[in-house]
Amino acid sequence: MLASVRSPAVAGTFYPAGTAALAAAVDAYLAEARAQLLRSAADSAPPKAIVVPHAGYVYSGPIAASAFVRLEPIAERIRRVVLLGPSHRVYVDGMVAPEATLLRTPLGDVEVDRAALAKLPDVGVSAAAHAREHSLEVELPFVQRVLPNARVVPLAVGRAAPAEVANVLEALWGGEETVIVVSSDLSHYLPYDVGRAEDERTCKRIVALDGPIDGDKACGAGGLNGLLTVARRRGLVGEVVDLRSSGDTAGPRDEVVGYAAVVFHERKRAS
Repeated sequence: MLASVRSPAVAGTFYPAGTAALAAAVDAYLAEARAQLLRSAADSAPPKAIVVPHAGYVYSGPIAASAFVRLEPIAERIRRVVLLGPSHRVYVDGMVAPEATLLRTPLGDVEVDRAALAKLPDVGVSAAAHAREHSLEVELPFVQRVLPNARVVPLAVGRAAPAEVANVLEALWGGEETVIVVSSDLSHYLPYDVGRAEDERTCKRIVALDGPIDGDKACGAGGLNGLLTVARRRGLVGEVVDLRSSGDTAGPRDEVVGYAAVVFHERKRAS
């Protein structure tokens, strides 16, 4: 199959367009998150799945890094990233993959795991849905810096039932070589204190595996609810590792967007 490339759509707006500038930005966010992790003395196993925000890096980059940094201890073992994000610009019935075999950022190309996609009969293909979609693209530089050996299974999620998304995740679940990344922001355009309270309630439900979460509480609810369905089935344990909003990072506080970093661990089996 000839290689085809999905070019970056939001380089220079959501994140730096220059190679050196982007690498430096992502590395700085990860270094800050790494230092915070050391200060917290957290001692938990690397996650099987993470939920991360997808706004411009100046707003949500530090929060996303708080989850991605948890994958560093197993980075060499990760060969596949299943990446789910909402389709903001194009209506999607179900889930769709891109036509491209490579996803490009200023840091280079990420290979799409076409073999994994070929095993998913319920997933369609739409170049249009992926062409301008930022919810998946903004996660790729973090994948490139933290998980450089991984291919990605990028899925834009539209109108899809939690069970439908869960079935796809189960088919791709794999073992320690696979990690699930769900891209989602939380509440939108609420006053700072109101948004914080609402996001705290949403996060309590997420770690309690209490889905489905409504779309006005989490814009990536389609992928998130599928993950929560599998998490309940498999007995995963959720943990909020960061919760902030644009009012904490780079925006005003009269109308904020909420961002959480949530990690899910598989329970250790008794020996």
